[in-house]
Amino acid sequence: MVSIKIVHVTTVPQSLFFLRGQVGYMKERGFDIHGLSSPGEFLTRFAEQEQVPVYPVEMPRRITPLRDLVAVAGIWRVLRTIRPQIVHAHTPKGGVLGMVAAWLARTPVRMYHMRGLPFTTASGWKRMLLIWSERISCGLAHQVFCVSASIRQVALETGLCRPAKIAVLARGSGNGVDATQRFNGTQVVSLREETRKRYGIPADALVVGFIGRIVRNKGIVELAGAWTRLREAFPQLHLLLVGPYEPQDPIPPEVDAGLRQDPRVHLIGEEWNTPPLYAAMDVLALPTYREGFPNVLLEAAGMMVPVVATRVPGCVDAVQDGVTGQLVPPFDPERLAAALKAYLADPELRRRHGAAAREWVLHEFRPQGIWQALHDAYVHCLRGKGLLSADQSENEGTQSVPPGVPAETRASGAGNR
Repeated sequence: MVSIKIVHVTTVPQSLFFLRGQVGYMKERGFDIHGLSSPGEFLTRFAEQEQVPVYPVEMPRRITPLRDLVAVAGIWRVLRTIRPQIVHAHTPKGGVLGMVAAWLARTPVRMYHMRGLPFTTASGWKRMLLIWSERISCGLAHQVFCVSASIRQVALETGLCRPAKIAVLARGSGNGVDATQRFNGTQVVSLREETRKRYGIPADALVVGFIGRIVRNKGIVELAGAWTRLREAFPQLHLLLVGPYEPQDPIPPEVDAGLRQDPRVHLIGEEWNTPPLYAAMDVLALPTYREGFPNVLLEAAGMMVPVVATRVPGCVDAVQDGVTGQLVPPFDPERLAAALKAYLADPELRRRHGAAAREWVLHEFRPQGIWQALHDAYVHCLRGKGLLSADQSENEGTQSVPPGVPAETRASGAGNR
């Protein structure tokens, strides 16, 4: 088989780690994987970890027309040099820049992975610009993937894409979660104690955790409001906040100061080794305003940590309300506090929902199921473009269903190209 080259495009190199494990899976099946993103330490780390070539092209996250045109030209030059059969672009900005460049480079198969819709929390001209950006990405792509069924529904209701072109891989999520090894909550007793000791949290404390960007649209203001209600009711309660601050959507200075000055609040910054952090938690809070599919909710589930999240697209696909966690309205610190209090006051409820969450994620969100569905989509599109024959896919490493993967795992919602 002629080597099939796939170029993954993301705005920032950290997003390439959405593909953890997937790259090796596709390489084993005969695909030649490349990464393209903004330059930085994480791009180098991705290249070393996955053993793939990478290409730095500066892509600003903000809307900057002139710099965006420069980025499109840079991506186009890379694509014209390596001439991939597939360009697979991710995230809103990476999607539009990658799809425009791939269209200009006449890449045979163009795929856009819709991992979130920022326009849902925007207004005015910015909202319209973001909507049209999504429409361009969808229009230039041969296939659009959504990380969740609820995001697909929003995309259809907003007229971003034709129904036949937009699909959800397996049950959704960007890459599934490894709950058998990395996020395994059945082996955390010593890990829990070690992590709490590292951050100065007493062994007998109750811990509410948060993992994500410390920005307004992740619900940090509401979480701070819930914390003020809970800290007096539970003297042994601590709040563990994990993630980077970002200037694009800052939290109010007074909220930031209140968190930083509280000795029972632990702000530890960005941390990639998150299983020990989940192990230290009793419940995870994600009071976000918008999501694509929040992997932190699946990771917490694998670690047997119940969650309280907002009832917004993306979160509703990752939580079984009243079974694996609780869903509350966004922008409501009082309801958030009440849901967290229910878990903090009831160890048996935490245990029961944590166990149910782990069983659910093991059954529904195995990474291999999503990788297989994506592999099938690649093969389908390549065949449709005459780039891969049935004999090649069966005989040279792109078999439809490898051992151990259920045959019923497929991309749902896919149609004609």
